[in-house]
Amino acid sequence: MRIVHYLNQFFGGQGGEAAANLEPRMQDGAVGPGKLLEQVLGEEAQIVRTIIAGDNYAAENLEALTELVLKEVSAAQAELFVAGPCFEAGRYGVAAGGLCAAVQAELGIPVVTGMAVENPGVDLYRQELYIVDSGTGVSAMRVVLNRMAGIAVKLARNQDVGRPGDAGYIPRGRLHDEFVEKPAAVRLVDMIVAKTTGKAFVSEFTAPAFAPVSAPAAVADLSKARVAIVTDGGLVPKGNPDAIAPYAATNWGSYDISGLDDLKGEDYEVSHRGYDTRYVEQDPDRLVPVDALRDLEAVRKHDLAKNEIY
Repeated sequence: MRIVHYLNQFFGGQGGEAAANLEPRMQDGAVGPGKLLEQVLGEEAQIVRTIIAGDNYAAENLEALTELVLKEVSAAQAELFVAGPCFEAGRYGVAAGGLCAAVQAELGIPVVTGMAVENPGVDLYRQELYIVDSGTGVSAMRVVLNRMAGIAVKLARNQDVGRPGDAGYIPRGRLHDEFVEKPAAVRLVDMIVAKTTGKAFVSEFTAPAFAPVSAPAAVADLSKARVAIVTDGGLVPKGNPDAIAPYAATNWGSYDISGLDDLKGEDYEVSHRGYDTRYVEQDPDRLVPVDALRDLEAVRKHDLAKNEIY
Protein backbone atom coordinates (compact mmCIF):
# COMPACT_ATOMS: atom_id res chain seq x y z
CA MET A 1 0.00 0.00 0.00
CA ARG A 2 1.46 3.33 -1.13
CA ILE A 3 0.98 6.15 1.39
CA VAL A 4 1.46 9.92 1.40
CA HIS A 5 1.88 11.42 4.87
CA TYR A 6 1.30 15.07 5.87
CA LEU A 7 3.15 16.55 8.87
CA ASN A 8 3.55 20.01 10.35
CA GLN A 9 6.94 21.61 10.91
CA PHE A 10 7.38 20.21 14.41
CA PHE A 11 6.64 16.55 13.69
CA GLY A 12 8.45 16.92 10.37
CA GLY A 13 11.64 17.78 12.24
CA GLN A 14 11.92 21.33 10.91
CA GLY A 15 11.61 23.21 14.20
CA GLY A 16 8.98 24.58 16.56
CA GLU A 17 6.95 27.78 16.43
CA ALA A 18 9.88 29.65 14.89
CA ALA A 19 9.41 27.51 11.77
CA ALA A 20 5.61 27.89 11.64
CA ASN A 21 5.84 29.89 8.37
CA LEU A 22 7.69 27.07 6.62
CA GLU A 23 6.59 26.60 3.02
CA PRO A 24 5.74 23.06 1.92
CA ARG A 25 8.61 20.61 1.56
CA MET A 26 8.41 17.19 -0.05
CA GLN A 27 10.58 14.28 1.00
CA ASP A 28 10.61 10.74 -0.31
CA GLY A 29 9.99 8.10 2.34
CA ALA A 30 8.87 8.30 5.95
CA VAL A 31 9.75 11.08 8.38
CA GLY A 32 9.34 11.16 12.16
CA PRO A 33 6.00 9.56 13.13
CA GLY A 34 5.82 8.13 9.63
CA LYS A 35 8.58 5.66 10.41
CA LEU A 36 6.55 4.29 13.31
CA LEU A 37 3.43 4.25 11.16
CA GLU A 38 5.18 2.06 8.62
CA GLN A 39 6.15 -0.34 11.40
CA VAL A 40 2.62 -0.76 12.71
CA LEU A 41 1.17 -1.09 9.20
CA GLY A 42 3.53 -3.89 8.30
CA GLU A 43 5.81 -4.76 5.40
CA GLU A 44 3.15 -4.29 2.72
CA ALA A 45 2.81 -0.57 3.52
CA GLN A 46 5.23 2.10 2.36
CA ILE A 47 5.21 5.87 2.84
CA VAL A 48 6.36 7.01 -0.58
CA ARG A 49 6.12 10.75 0.05
CA THR A 50 6.05 13.00 3.12
CA ILE A 51 4.72 16.56 2.81
CA ILE A 52 5.77 19.01 5.54
CA ALA A 53 4.40 22.53 5.99
CA GLY A 54 4.42 25.09 8.79
CA ASP A 55 1.23 25.63 10.77
CA ASN A 56 1.05 29.34 9.95
CA TYR A 57 1.65 28.68 6.28
CA ALA A 58 -1.08 26.05 6.22
CA ALA A 59 -3.57 28.29 8.03
CA GLU A 60 -2.92 31.24 5.72
CA ASN A 61 -2.54 29.32 2.44
CA LEU A 62 -4.81 26.29 2.82
CA GLU A 63 -6.17 26.56 -0.72
CA ALA A 64 -2.70 26.57 -2.28
CA LEU A 65 -1.53 23.81 0.07
CA THR A 66 -4.56 21.70 -0.81
CA GLU A 67 -3.85 22.06 -4.52
CA LEU A 68 -0.24 21.01 -3.94
CA VAL A 69 -1.20 18.02 -1.80
CA LEU A 70 -3.74 16.79 -4.35
CA LYS A 71 -1.08 17.02 -7.06
CA GLU A 72 1.53 15.18 -4.99
CA VAL A 73 -0.85 12.43 -3.83
CA SER A 74 -1.98 11.84 -7.38
CA ALA A 75 1.57 11.82 -8.77
CA ALA A 76 2.67 9.35 -6.09
CA GLN A 77 -0.19 7.01 -7.05
CA ALA A 78 -1.03 6.83 -3.35
CA GLU A 79 -3.59 4.36 -2.06
CA LEU A 80 -3.86 6.04 1.35
CA PHE A 81 -3.44 9.58 2.69
CA VAL A 82 -2.55 10.09 6.35
CA ALA A 83 -2.31 13.40 8.21
CA GLY A 84 -0.90 13.75 11.69
CA PRO A 85 -1.71 12.78 14.38
CA CYS A 86 -2.17 16.37 15.50
CA PHE A 87 -3.09 15.97 19.19
CA GLU A 88 -4.14 19.42 20.54
CA ALA A 89 -2.41 21.55 17.86
CA GLY A 90 -5.32 23.55 16.45
CA ARG A 91 -3.81 24.96 13.25
CA TYR A 92 -2.33 21.55 12.50
CA GLY A 93 -5.69 19.86 13.07
CA VAL A 94 -7.64 22.26 10.87
CA ALA A 95 -5.12 21.86 8.05
CA ALA A 96 -5.00 18.07 8.41
CA GLY A 97 -8.78 17.82 8.36
CA GLY A 98 -9.10 20.08 5.34
CA LEU A 99 -6.46 18.18 3.39
CA CYS A 100 -7.99 14.79 4.26
CA ALA A 101 -11.45 16.00 3.21
CA ALA A 102 -10.09 17.29 -0.10
CA VAL A 103 -8.14 14.12 -0.92
CA GLN A 104 -11.13 11.95 -0.02
CA ALA A 105 -13.51 14.01 -2.16
CA GLU A 106 -11.26 14.70 -5.15
CA LEU A 107 -9.17 11.53 -5.42
CA GLY A 108 -11.47 8.98 -3.80
CA ILE A 109 -8.80 7.19 -1.76
CA PRO A 110 -9.01 6.36 1.98
CA VAL A 111 -7.84 9.02 4.43
CA VAL A 112 -7.31 9.02 8.18
CA THR A 113 -6.07 11.49 10.78
CA GLY A 114 -5.87 11.80 14.55
CA MET A 115 -6.62 14.64 16.97
CA ALA A 116 -7.63 15.39 20.51
CA VAL A 117 -11.38 15.83 20.93
CA GLU A 118 -10.81 19.50 21.85
CA ASN A 119 -8.97 20.22 18.58
CA PRO A 120 -11.02 22.62 16.39
CA GLY A 121 -10.38 20.34 13.43
CA VAL A 122 -12.71 17.80 15.05
CA ASP A 123 -15.71 20.15 15.02
CA LEU A 124 -15.05 21.01 11.39
CA TYR A 125 -14.47 17.54 9.95
CA ARG A 126 -15.65 14.75 12.27
CA GLN A 127 -18.77 14.10 10.20
CA GLU A 128 -16.73 13.62 7.02
CA LEU A 129 -13.65 11.82 8.28
CA TYR A 130 -12.43 9.04 10.51
CA ILE A 131 -10.53 10.98 13.17
CA VAL A 132 -8.80 8.87 15.78
CA ASP A 133 -9.10 10.23 19.31
CA SER A 134 -5.43 10.94 20.02
CA GLY A 135 -5.90 12.35 23.50
CA THR A 136 -3.67 15.24 24.51
CA GLY A 137 -0.38 13.46 25.20
CA VAL A 138 2.18 12.90 22.46
CA SER A 139 3.51 10.03 24.58
CA ALA A 140 0.57 7.99 23.25
CA MET A 141 1.94 8.21 19.69
CA ARG A 142 2.32 4.44 19.19
CA VAL A 143 -1.20 3.71 20.49
CA VAL A 144 -2.69 6.42 18.29
CA LEU A 145 -0.81 5.27 15.18
CA ASN A 146 -1.93 1.70 15.82
CA ARG A 147 -5.54 2.85 15.83
CA MET A 148 -5.02 4.97 12.72
CA ALA A 149 -3.37 2.01 11.00
CA GLY A 150 -6.24 -0.30 11.94
CA ILE A 151 -8.79 2.06 10.43
CA ALA A 152 -6.62 2.66 7.35
CA VAL A 153 -6.35 -1.06 6.61
CA LYS A 154 -10.11 -1.55 6.93
CA LEU A 155 -10.81 1.42 4.64
CA ALA A 156 -8.31 0.16 2.08
CA ARG A 157 -10.01 -3.26 2.11
CA ASN A 158 -13.53 -1.77 2.00
CA GLN A 159 -14.29 -3.36 5.36
CA ASP A 160 -16.65 -2.02 8.01
CA VAL A 161 -14.65 0.16 10.40
CA GLY A 162 -16.93 -0.63 13.32
CA ARG A 163 -18.19 1.37 16.26
CA PRO A 164 -16.30 4.49 17.42
CA GLY A 165 -15.66 3.03 20.86
CA ASP A 166 -14.25 -0.19 19.42
CA ALA A 167 -12.12 1.32 16.64
CA GLY A 168 -11.01 4.38 18.61
CA TYR A 169 -12.29 7.16 16.36
CA ILE A 170 -14.35 10.18 17.36
CA PRO A 171 -18.12 9.64 16.80
CA ARG A 172 -19.30 11.01 13.47
CA GLY A 173 -22.92 11.61 14.45
CA ARG A 174 -24.29 8.85 12.23
CA LEU A 175 -26.92 6.21 13.00
CA HIS A 176 -26.63 2.64 11.76
CA ASP A 177 -29.25 -0.11 11.97
CA GLU A 178 -28.22 -3.37 13.59
CA PHE A 179 -29.76 -6.41 15.23
CA VAL A 180 -29.48 -6.63 19.02
CA GLU A 181 -30.62 -9.19 21.56
CA LYS A 182 -32.44 -6.80 23.91
CA PRO A 183 -35.14 -4.37 22.73
CA ALA A 184 -34.79 -0.65 23.47
CA ALA A 185 -37.16 -0.70 26.46
CA VAL A 186 -35.16 -3.41 28.23
CA ARG A 187 -31.85 -1.67 27.52
CA LEU A 188 -33.25 1.59 28.86
CA VAL A 189 -34.46 0.01 32.09
CA ASP A 190 -31.10 -1.73 32.54
CA MET A 191 -29.32 1.62 32.23
CA ILE A 192 -31.69 3.32 34.67
CA VAL A 193 -31.20 0.56 37.22
CA ALA A 194 -27.43 0.74 36.80
CA LYS A 195 -27.43 4.52 37.14
CA THR A 196 -29.63 4.58 40.24
CA THR A 197 -27.61 1.84 41.95
CA GLY A 198 -24.24 3.39 41.24
CA LYS A 199 -23.15 0.79 38.70
CA ALA A 200 -21.27 1.47 35.47
CA PHE A 201 -23.23 1.88 32.24
CA VAL A 202 -22.69 3.33 28.79
CA SER A 203 -25.33 5.57 27.25
CA GLU A 204 -26.34 4.86 23.68
CA PHE A 205 -26.65 8.58 23.03
CA THR A 206 -23.88 11.07 23.71
CA ALA A 207 -25.48 14.37 24.65
CA PRO A 208 -23.63 17.53 23.55
CA ALA A 209 -22.11 19.63 26.33
CA PHE A 210 -22.66 23.37 26.38
CA ALA A 211 -21.32 26.05 28.68
CA PRO A 212 -24.01 27.40 31.04
CA VAL A 213 -25.61 30.66 29.91
CA SER A 214 -27.25 33.00 32.41
CA ALA A 215 -30.84 34.01 31.70
CA PRO A 216 -31.22 37.63 30.57
CA ALA A 217 -33.30 40.16 32.47
CA ALA A 218 -37.07 39.98 31.99
CA VAL A 219 -38.62 42.14 29.24
CA ALA A 220 -40.21 45.13 30.92
CA ASP A 221 -42.73 45.94 28.17
CA LEU A 222 -43.54 43.02 25.86
CA SER A 223 -45.68 45.26 23.61
CA LYS A 224 -42.51 46.95 22.38
CA ALA A 225 -40.41 43.79 22.11
CA ARG A 226 -38.99 42.28 18.96
CA VAL A 227 -39.91 38.59 19.20
CA ALA A 228 -37.74 35.81 17.79
CA ILE A 229 -39.19 32.42 16.90
CA VAL A 230 -36.72 29.62 17.63
CA THR A 231 -37.29 25.89 17.15
CA ASP A 232 -35.19 22.75 17.46
CA GLY A 233 -37.87 20.71 15.70
CA GLY A 234 -36.04 20.69 12.38
CA LEU A 235 -38.34 22.90 10.27
CA VAL A 236 -36.42 24.21 7.27
CA PRO A 237 -37.31 25.64 3.84
CA LYS A 238 -37.72 23.12 1.03
CA GLY A 239 -34.37 21.74 0.01
CA ASN A 240 -32.80 22.32 3.45
CA PRO A 241 -30.50 25.11 2.15
CA ASP A 242 -28.15 25.01 5.17
CA ALA A 243 -27.87 21.19 5.12
CA ILE A 244 -28.93 20.92 8.77
CA ALA A 245 -28.45 17.33 9.89
CA PRO A 246 -31.49 15.44 11.22
CA TYR A 247 -29.44 14.16 14.16
CA ALA A 248 -26.68 15.76 16.27
CA ALA A 249 -26.71 18.89 14.12
CA THR A 250 -23.81 21.28 14.59
CA ASN A 251 -25.19 24.24 12.61
CA TRP A 252 -28.37 26.32 12.45
CA GLY A 253 -30.22 28.47 9.95
CA SER A 254 -32.11 31.76 10.04
CA TYR A 255 -35.01 32.26 7.63
CA ASP A 256 -36.98 35.39 6.75
CA ILE A 257 -40.71 35.26 7.57
CA SER A 258 -41.46 38.97 7.08
CA GLY A 259 -44.72 39.32 5.20
CA LEU A 260 -45.87 35.79 6.08
CA ASP A 261 -49.02 35.29 8.15
CA ASP A 262 -48.67 31.50 8.21
CA LEU A 263 -46.41 28.76 6.89
CA LYS A 264 -47.42 26.50 4.02
CA GLY A 265 -46.55 22.82 3.89
CA GLU A 266 -45.43 23.00 0.27
CA ASP A 267 -42.74 25.54 1.21
CA TYR A 268 -41.13 23.67 4.12
CA GLU A 269 -39.79 20.27 5.16
CA VAL A 270 -38.52 18.71 8.40
CA SER A 271 -34.95 17.57 9.00
CA HIS A 272 -35.31 15.79 12.35
CA ARG A 273 -35.43 12.30 13.81
CA GLY A 274 -37.29 11.24 16.89
CA TYR A 275 -40.90 12.19 16.20
CA ASP A 276 -43.58 11.73 13.54
CA THR A 277 -43.07 14.72 11.22
CA ARG A 278 -46.10 14.16 8.97
CA TYR A 279 -48.40 16.56 10.77
CA VAL A 280 -45.80 19.32 10.78
CA GLU A 281 -45.17 18.81 7.07
CA GLN A 282 -48.91 19.17 6.48
CA ASP A 283 -49.04 22.45 8.42
CA PRO A 284 -45.70 23.88 9.66
CA ASP A 285 -47.61 26.26 11.97
CA ARG A 286 -48.16 23.26 14.24
CA LEU A 287 -44.47 23.44 15.11
CA VAL A 288 -43.65 27.10 14.45
CA PRO A 289 -46.89 28.99 15.22
CA VAL A 290 -46.44 31.98 12.95
CA ASP A 291 -50.21 32.19 12.37
CA ALA A 292 -51.04 32.39 16.09
CA LEU A 293 -48.28 34.90 16.77
CA ARG A 294 -49.46 37.10 13.89
CA ASP A 295 -52.95 37.01 15.41
CA LEU A 296 -51.58 38.14 18.77
CA GLU A 297 -49.57 40.84 17.03
CA ALA A 298 -52.71 42.11 15.28
CA VAL A 299 -54.71 42.11 18.52
CA ARG A 300 -51.98 44.12 20.25
CA LYS A 301 -51.86 46.66 17.44
CA HIS A 302 -55.65 47.00 17.63
CA ASP A 303 -55.52 47.56 21.40
CA LEU A 304 -52.85 50.21 21.03
CA ALA A 305 -54.88 51.99 18.39
CA LYS A 306 -57.95 52.03 20.66
CA ASN A 307 -55.89 53.48 23.50
CA GLU A 308 -54.65 56.25 21.27
CA ILE A 309 -58.21 57.12 20.23
CA TYR A 310 -59.81 56.97 23.65
